[in-house]
Amino acid sequence: MRWTFTRRDFLETALLALPASAIGTSRVRASDRPLHFKLGIITDEISDDLDQALDFLAAHSLTYCELREISNKNIMSLSREELTRARDLIRKRGMRVSAIASPIFKYNLPEMPAQENEKRDTVRASFTDQDTEDLLRRAFEIARLFDTNKIRIFSYWRVDEPEKAYPHVRDRLAKAAALAGKDKMLLVLENEPACNVGTGKELGRLLREINSPHLRGVWDPGNVTMLGEIPYPDGYREVRGWFAHVHVKDAKKDPQTGKPAWVPVGDGMIDFRGQFKALREDKYAGTMSLETHYRRADGNRLESTRESLEGLLKILREVG
Repeated sequence: MRWTFTRRDFLETALLALPASAIGTSRVRASDRPLHFKLGIITDEISDDLDQALDFLAAHSLTYCELREISNKNIMSLSREELTRARDLIRKRGMRVSAIASPIFKYNLPEMPAQENEKRDTVRASFTDQDTEDLLRRAFEIARLFDTNKIRIFSYWRVDEPEKAYPHVRDRLAKAAALAGKDKMLLVLENEPACNVGTGKELGRLLREINSPHLRGVWDPGNVTMLGEIPYPDGYREVRGWFAHVHVKDAKKDPQTGKPAWVPVGDGMIDFRGQFKALREDKYAGTMSLETHYRRADGNRLESTRESLEGLLKILREVG
């Protein structure tokens, strides 16, 4: 399915106004101190209800949001009417969309099909490589509607030997970057442990080899812990200068399983103080999204996000 947006739709998206003033009260507000980064949150980490998620952002004086799922639907599956309503809700609060968190390339590589009984987290999306070009063009239209040029992508489901998949992944992402360039879009590749590019080392290598101004990274320090890489300084050293968006979440080893588990930002193993200092010293001017993933025992997403946001803002205050 395709959507055709009118010239009026596109012009309206350019009318995003001033930053939102706070709505309601909160224990911690971003406006209490200056932020060096364009900080936001992936909305469905807060709530499937976009209105509620945006109210939470506004209450914390955050003016950026990242869109992945709305009303239990992947953003790529929303109708034009649903997308337009979402745009209007965001505009109403004077907010901006940092990136469209698409599921593009989060499926099996054709040369390495799914194994029997394979189960993956498809983020409410059921696409295959055959859908790629249509998905990219649809993502470009959605990005324009929300007045952003950043579209998150992946690197196909991770196989037992990612090195064998690498040439296929590199060539397909290079073609996608060329297509994005024609539409003046920027693809941002997330290092995702469930995909073939999961560490900083893997991300930096691919971005350098493709070397396209239309393909940059989403640096996610939390994700690399799942593959045993030290996020900062090791992973960061590999991607420094090659990313245009950042995801923030924290993890530490579960004493029972020995595997990393998500925790509120600041309670885990990641040296975010060192990471944020490095970003500031490197004059990073891109966007940043809190991607909580951590859930309290009661499963409350909003309060879990609040805990992580409080930890994140505390670190930013100390660094700042």
